[in-house]
Amino acid sequence: MSDRFDTGVAHPARRYNYWLGGKDNFAADRESGDLLAKSYPAARIAARANRAFLQRAVRYVAGEAGIRQFLDIGTGLPTADNTHEVAQRVAPTARIVYVDNDPMVMAHARALLTSTPDGETRYLEEDLRNPAKILAEAEILDFSKPVGLILVAVVHFLPAQEEAVSIVQTLLEALPSGSHLVMSCATTDFLTPELKANWDESLRTGRSDVHPRTRAEFAEFFTGLEMVSPGAVAIGEWRPDPEAEEHASPLEASLFGAVGRKL
Repeated sequence: MSDRFDTGVAHPARRYNYWLGGKDNFAADRESGDLLAKSYPAARIAARANRAFLQRAVRYVAGEAGIRQFLDIGTGLPTADNTHEVAQRVAPTARIVYVDNDPMVMAHARALLTSTPDGETRYLEEDLRNPAKILAEAEILDFSKPVGLILVAVVHFLPAQEEAVSIVQTLLEALPSGSHLVMSCATTDFLTPELKANWDESLRTGRSDVHPRTRAEFAEFFTGLEMVSPGAVAIGEWRPDPEAEEHASPLEASLFGAVGRKL
């Protein structure tokens, strides 16, 4: 593991941790985060809004939808109210498998494995681009029963839309009817022309590894699924909590978010 633990190269999970105000990051992650924030000043607000979307969506899937097992890919470093904490608050018997490809997440996995006595959590160090391996190793999940598939702020690290859609389809095909897809993905649809140009330039020069999707491209991931109201919207507008301290606008949190149910 240590051979792959390169603190001199920025990693999305650690950069996200930096934006959320965490301490599990290195100089390369902070430098990358600051460079992206110059192109997209609301990056830190967007990170918080994305985390809040995850929590609201998991609360819905565990509560109203009654799902009792979750596959969370692109987990990131532990912070407050991780998927299992939100889900098990609703359903103490919920089982969660976390997946990430950053060895540092593995090093902190103990915080992801603090399950309730009646539930269970596991952590896999694997890459989203290997969906078959993820499915084969998620041993505590019963794929004959509905699963909540969590792909929050991770698919946009895949540059090619065709590959990304194929990976998501592979994961969904393994899940039974009644399963739910929770997903968020960066977009430039809500940005001003100047901010969009900055984002495009950051991608062109390699300062960014976040490949935004249009509304139509985001909708492709939900082909054949029944969209949960309000459909595909800016993450801050997906069932917002009126009591939340922060309400990010689409410009500030330029990500699409949605929940879909497999028929």
